[in-house]
Amino acid sequence: MIIDGFLNLNKPAGMTSHDCVGRVRRLLKLKRVGHGGTLDPTVTGVLPIALGRATRLLQFLQHNKAYEGTIRFGLTTATDDLEGEIIHSQPVPDLTLEKVQAALPNFIGKIEQFPPSFSAVQVGGKRLYELARKGQTVEVAARNVEVFRLEILDWRPGDFPELDLSIACGAGTY
Repeated sequence: MIIDGFLNLNKPAGMTSHDCVGRVRRLLKLKRVGHGGTLDPTVTGVLPIALGRATRLLQFLQHNKAYEGTIRFGLTTATDDLEGEIIHSQPVPDLTLEKVQAALPNFIGKIEQFPPSFSAVQVGGKRLYELARKGQTVEVAARNVEVFRLEILDWRPGDFPELDLSIACGAGTY
């Protein structure tokens, strides 16, 4: 059976993009399977999977991306995401939606960004999340990324306010 084309896989948390490719490869008994861009293991979302000759088209998926996420202000976690152990908390009850709206333009355009230590970025052939799980800290240089659009979807005030947002950005943005 020859299969050429794309699958839009709803990647679950806890699997790497590579794990997803391996599972599809085994289920469909195919050699040529690839993905359209790495999603970190803790992230859920659509992961385009190319099958057979469609893997040649993956180069065209390495461009702009769109994401939705939640920011909880006043908390720092060991993994820089909402899944990790809280290592510091500082209530910010005075943070308002108006203040957030005023700050958002500072994050649109070409900006420098440091990838989180629990990310799929590779240093010396190892993923940062692999090194971080072993307790190793690695100095990572800032990367130039581009954010095209930030849209507020929801705001929940409180001591630790939460912001749901939609972002359109270039590849490699965290």
